[in-house]
Amino acid sequence: MRGSAGPGAQAPPRNRMAVALLALVGLLVSLYMLAYALGLTSDVMCGLGDCERVQSSPWAWVGPIPVSALGVAGYLALMAVSLLGLQPPLRDSRVVPLALLGGGVVGVVFSAYLTYLEAFVIHAWCQWCVISAIIMVLAFLAALPELKVLRSPPGA
Repeated sequence: MRGSAGPGAQAPPRNRMAVALLALVGLLVSLYMLAYALGLTSDVMCGLGDCERVQSSPWAWVGPIPVSALGVAGYLALMAVSLLGLQPPLRDSRVVPLALLGGGVVGVVFSAYLTYLEAFVIHAWCQWCVISAIIMVLAFLAALPELKVLRSPPGA
């Protein structure tokens, strides 16, 4: 029967779909901030906080790279890994859980560092940065079920 799973077929892990969706939203936020950083838009829409102050601070760049570009790369990587992990050949791979959890940890730690800078160094908040940090925490939480895959014996 077309469209139904055959014997032994497993449904795609829902948490990977959730990570992919969250990464997509984070990507859109990061792309918006990247457009501002590159001067493609003259001002940033900021209903809460002082996004302009945060985005014009020295901490908005890592050398010649805007922090938002790092966000774009990170969210693209999480989205790619989670979507690849939905494909039958990679559904049981141990690399996918490691990449999702590792990427989530790196993203949460970097977001926490940026949030610390906003609170204690810049003394201003950017609503888009806070939204991105929340999205990253949610993506990490959505990746936590991958621990079950890593704890199970290979091939189980």
